[in-house]
Amino acid sequence: MSKKESSSRISPGSSAKSDSRALATTNPAASRDASDRVWWCSRFSDLDINLFRAGKHYRLYRLFGSHVMEVEGTPGTYFAVWAPNAAQVAVTGNFNHWSKGSHVLFSRWDGSGIWEGFIPGLHAGEVYKYAITTSSGEVLEKADPFGFFWEQRPRTGTISWDLSYTWRDARWMDERAQRNSLQAPISVYEVHLGSWMRDPGQPERFLSYGEIAVRLVDYVLDMGFTHVEFMPVMEHPFDGSWGYQVTGYFAPTSRFGSPQEFMDLVDRLHEAGIGVYLDWVPAHFPGDAHALYRFDGTHLYEHADPRKGFHPDWKSYIFNLGRNEVRAFMLSSAMFWLDVFHADGLRVDAVASMLYLDYSRQPGEWIPNEFGGRENLENVSFMREMNSAIYAEYPSVQMMAEESTSWPGVSRPVYTGGLGFGMKWMMGWMNDSLRYFERDPMYRQYHQDELTFSLVYAFTENFMLPLSHDEVVHGKHSLIGKMPGDNWQRFANLRLLYLWMFTHPGSKLLFMGCEFAQSSEWNHEQSLDWHLLAFDPHRGVQQLVRRLNEAYRQLPALYEASYEGAGFEWIDFSDRASGVLVFLRKGCDARRPVVVVLNMTPVPREGYRIGLPLGGAWKECLNSDDLAFGGSGVINGDVHATGEFWQGRAFSAVLTLPPLGGFILVPES
Repeated sequence: MSKKESSSRISPGSSAKSDSRALATTNPAASRDASDRVWWCSRFSDLDINLFRAGKHYRLYRLFGSHVMEVEGTPGTYFAVWAPNAAQVAVTGNFNHWSKGSHVLFSRWDGSGIWEGFIPGLHAGEVYKYAITTSSGEVLEKADPFGFFWEQRPRTGTISWDLSYTWRDARWMDERAQRNSLQAPISVYEVHLGSWMRDPGQPERFLSYGEIAVRLVDYVLDMGFTHVEFMPVMEHPFDGSWGYQVTGYFAPTSRFGSPQEFMDLVDRLHEAGIGVYLDWVPAHFPGDAHALYRFDGTHLYEHADPRKGFHPDWKSYIFNLGRNEVRAFMLSSAMFWLDVFHADGLRVDAVASMLYLDYSRQPGEWIPNEFGGRENLENVSFMREMNSAIYAEYPSVQMMAEESTSWPGVSRPVYTGGLGFGMKWMMGWMNDSLRYFERDPMYRQYHQDELTFSLVYAFTENFMLPLSHDEVVHGKHSLIGKMPGDNWQRFANLRLLYLWMFTHPGSKLLFMGCEFAQSSEWNHEQSLDWHLLAFDPHRGVQQLVRRLNEAYRQLPALYEASYEGAGFEWIDFSDRASGVLVFLRKGCDARRPVVVVLNMTPVPREGYRIGLPLGGAWKECLNSDDLAFGGSGVINGDVHATGEFWQGRAFSAVLTLPPLGGFILVPES
């Protein structure tokens, strides 16, 4: 961790005694005495206000929301909320029997639209909302946009909370730059916290963050994944949204426990040497009455025109990132999870929908930009600023884009015209590979370009190869359910797909349950089908994934030059009739290349000669057809390369190729 990263980690929940920020307690427009229910004070400096209004404040969570603190020796809670079009804003909650007018906040005189005030005697743990009186006289009850902790659904109140926590992950943070580097192996296990595992005795009950930690840390370590990625943990009202309809952009969901319990989960993963990525959703938000939609009676956070402000796919609302205050809100949210919860990166959801004004819209349903084009210039500018700011503060994190179009330079630096992400999901590889593997092997010879095409553009971005939750829901079948053939062939095909994935250039992401070939589609309302591990074929797939992770970490040729053309070379992709692919992976040490051989047909091929870059002894370090993985046991073991020229190589060897299988060869010396 850099000095800059270390010095920036200040708790947003710190008290006034420890906070270096001076509180102004004299307002020329207001006075108070000891009987006042709300005292005027402010945590905002003039610089804070200017940065907020300019859209350049990246840590608004230290100012807005509720903060338990002391003012002039009196304990209580400070509140601040942005509602520029409100006629009145009051704090309502358990403490005042949900009165909508007894604790009215003060409106700042500087035109910022901020309402603030200090309520003496109010402590952490109080449930509250803002009672916002609109210009038309309507009273809206809104949860705090900057709330750190929310009630469990279906309740929608915010809970005043202190985020103080003592971290134990100093060693991980010091090593993170190496563990998170593009020159390191990155193998991600994607997890939905509500359905990864549940209590067998009470299957309807979620495990807590602590209960998940006990099980998840050991499992991820055993399987050899380097990182986990949590599907959105930000507070959301509807379980069926999987977290992608966020209402609390500064709160881990209370479904599984408190913010500190989520911090402890991250901490335990870090102590075990496992990185933590978080799914983050800046593209849209739901229209729940208690949340951001029409926050002060106007379209404050969203665009007023539905051609820009309503998302036709998800029936949700689109942030107006051209509005400076909204921009600062979202920039602060991104920074918050890295700063306060020690996340090692953010996977930014639905980037494609943010880049194009006509995304999922017909002619006449969208508004062109100022130049008449379809590019969303405000959102492009936002993403560039977000990535620039985050990498300046936290150079050892990874920002990952889920982007499914051919937008150029998604993972290229802003100074070269890129969007500035560290990685981009390789959706083309995923779609092409699954389409190919779903085909009957009899016809694969006519579609081999579906596999080889990804190498035409593999180095135009820093790609992550995803087999994510989106591929195993909504009638798409599980991964094993997509595979053709009889039962043995289906499992062999899946093992071969995983070998292709782990040897293809790029980092890896695999959704939970796929590592043991879950038979059914993912169901967010229940645990994974862990009982399947009682059966050999499922246990064999799990063992293969474990070994693939091990080989991926132990063979530098598979990761050191994963985003450079110099790290990959075809040996042969022309044998369509046999369905065979042979390629070379290279790292920094030219003496330690890796050769991968894949047979996409159920026909074992004896006496098959391949070209090799080096002569002498080679060994087969992994074979997907190994009996240990549920295969038929067609393996090669030790291999000797002779000086016979073949496939453009000075050396070659004769091998036996397993049916619907493949293997990794490495030189002995």
